[in-house]
Amino acid sequence: MDDGEVPRYPPRPMRSSRRPRSLLAFLSGAIVVVLAGGACSLDRQPRIAVPDGIPPGPGVTIPPIDINAPGRSADQLQDWAAGFAGSIGIGITALEAYGYAAAVMAETNPACGIGWTTIAGIASVESGHGTFGGSTVGSDGQVTPKIRGIPLDGRPGVAEIPDTDGGTMDGDTEYDRAMGPLQFIPETWKIWGVDANGDGVADPDNIDDASLTAARYLCARGGDLTTPEGWQLALLAYNLSGEYLSLVRDRASAYSVGVRP
Repeated sequence: MDDGEVPRYPPRPMRSSRRPRSLLAFLSGAIVVVLAGGACSLDRQPRIAVPDGIPPGPGVTIPPIDINAPGRSADQLQDWAAGFAGSIGIGITALEAYGYAAAVMAETNPACGIGWTTIAGIASVESGHGTFGGSTVGSDGQVTPKIRGIPLDGRPGVAEIPDTDGGTMDGDTEYDRAMGPLQFIPETWKIWGVDANGDGVADPDNIDDASLTAARYLCARGGDLTTPEGWQLALLAYNLSGEYLSLVRDRASAYSVGVRP
């Protein structure tokens, strides 16, 4: 790409006293000029730089909402989410859930400062925003079919966690499995699980409940997530892996500037 100035529009063909051999030849030449000018203009379009620092940016500002509104409170963010969900590759319902979780924490634990982008980054890595294995996210936030991880049976690279819930939550009576779009194990869900969609049930397979639960857990573990130290501490508590932390950061940072990871 050179630094020469590119004209805003393709140059008009110069007038000639000679008649073109055919209308088709004339049009073909004009098309080449237009396409060449358009390609040059496209090449000159600035690429959006994705920050690589920690923490990732907060992304599009969440409008004021009533976090205690009856029913699925996250529905208040439909217009907000619809405005840019497509450009970042996240379903509207899932994006509403992340925004609502961040809004709740902003009101109930403002010292945390967690952004919806961080929750989205984790959900992207954990389950593709509730779409892993062909699952879908319903308008009520319910993810079906349920997403379950592998048995935590101590195989190489896997923690060993014998069953803690009798299989009632994860369907496995021998070992625990991570559950839902944010991949909580039963033991952690029992402590932190919360109802966020107003149906009276804290359900790890509901993206509203799972997103707010993740936000609460991260804030409790990291403290001030607007600092590099706090954000890193929170993410390592979620998954003790530097590679995981970097992957979440990269995706959250992409969302923060409005592009797909």
